[in-house]
Amino acid sequence: MIGSSRSKTNAEGDAVEDGDRPGGTPDSDRSRGGGLSLTKLVPLALIVAGLVAFFAFGLHHYLTFDQLKQHRSALDGWVRANSVIAPLLFALAYIVIVAFSLPVASLATLVVGFLFGIVLGSIVVVIGATIGAVILFLAARYALGDFFRGKAGPAIKKMEKGFQDDAFSYLLVLRLVPLFPFFLVNLVPAFLGVRTRVFALATFIGIIPGSIVYVSVGNGLGAVFDKGREPDLGIIFEPEILLPIIGLAILALVPVIYKRVSRKRRT
Repeated sequence: MIGSSRSKTNAEGDAVEDGDRPGGTPDSDRSRGGGLSLTKLVPLALIVAGLVAFFAFGLHHYLTFDQLKQHRSALDGWVRANSVIAPLLFALAYIVIVAFSLPVASLATLVVGFLFGIVLGSIVVVIGATIGAVILFLAARYALGDFFRGKAGPAIKKMEKGFQDDAFSYLLVLRLVPLFPFFLVNLVPAFLGVRTRVFALATFIGIIPGSIVYVSVGNGLGAVFDKGREPDLGIIFEPEILLPIIGLAILALVPVIYKRVSRKRRT
């Protein structure tokens, strides 16, 4: 950090400044204390309890395409009558869905697109998903971040250092290309010491293309339901959509590749 005069000793015995470590985590941006404790586990326990309650109370039975078909006119009328507060409430609902890792994010994205259109719908989804992801990220880091870093061996610590050096690029790729479940990409960086602002920015930018695709599908739900069909959630894997996204992911890796090549030339 700028202005920090504290130094630490690396594995080779050399003193290094906190602010000079690429991807290093400042004291203000990491959980304090080490090991597991009941206090630290409370935020994560609440999230797990919320996920369990979602299924225990059978809420997943009410969040389906059939329910949306039956109530779409009522939903559309309510949104039109509450044009100011409706986007805020749906953004809040999306934050809860992502923070608790509820398995209805795809459906929620389509509903938002159906009710608010492509532009406003994409804004609601991207902001809601980013805030929800950051909440889960912070809860996981506070609860288990220090514990996992304390248990990590040399190989894991080396991987952690490499990830931290290029965290933004790696996270951007993981957000752009749906290789892993969204909730998993929220959790793993929390255990690898990624900075909160890097995580939030990479998440915000990286989910924009996919969100627009699904919101666009949701925008046409009315016509799909009128034909007695269900929306194609696999549309993002169509070549004409997936290939441009992969192209963006490759561009996100350019800084990483350039850095590696530069290091080899110096040596």
